[in-house]
Formats: sequence, C-alpha cells, structure tokens
Amino acid sequence: MNGLHLIAELHDCRCARPLLQSVDALRELCLAVCAVPGLTPVGQVFHQFGSETNPAGATGAVILAESHLAVHTWPELNAVTLDLYVCNFSQDNSAAARAACEQLIAAFAPTCVERREIARGR
Repeated sequence: MNGLHLIAELHDCRCARPLLQSVDALRELCLAVCAVPGLTPVGQVFHQFGSETNPAGATGAVILAESHLAVHTWPELNAVTLDLYVCNFSQDNSAAARAACEQLIAAFAPTCVERREIARGR
C-alpha cells in the first residue's frame, strides 16, 4: 500500500478549448502521458458531458497497473482537477508519477496550480 498520491487543481487554463471540452482530446492526452514515464495502463473509462454539438467538459480515468489517474475538466471555469496515485510495492514509481503530473499540468497551461503530495502507507 506504500505509494504516492498527487492531487492538483488547475485554474485559468490557457490550453486549446478542445482539451477542456472533448473527451477524445482528454483520452489522447491521458494515455500519452501515462505511456511516456513508463506507467502501465490496463483499463480506461471516459465520459463526455453535454452533447457533440455543445460539449460541456469531460471526465476520465485510466486504471494503471501501478494504480490510477483521474482527470475532470470544467470548461466553463477553465479548470481541471487531477488525481494520480501510484503504489510503490515492487519499485518506486514516484518519479514516473511526478513526470506524468507535470506533463498534464503543462498541457492544460494553468495560470494557477494548487497541488498536494500525500505519502500513502508506512
């Protein structure tokens, strides 16, 4: 159960609108970010809010062999929440989690970031 839990709230995001509105853009970003640092996606679920002609945000979760990533967008607020947890049972995945989190934050280009790191377990 030892691991690292990263939580971030992104405000005043300056990214392209589709990234905040489109479930497809969010899915592509999340899967790309998980692949780069070597995290292992084993499942995913994404949901589009609003409609195809009037998108109203997206939410998604990538289940990782190491644990999970969840992202929620609020285009009407130009805001995003991130939740990334990795367990460190067989190896320390903290660097991979931090790298993935930094890539997500960079992609959304917020002017204000509130983040927390929580060490899990003993």
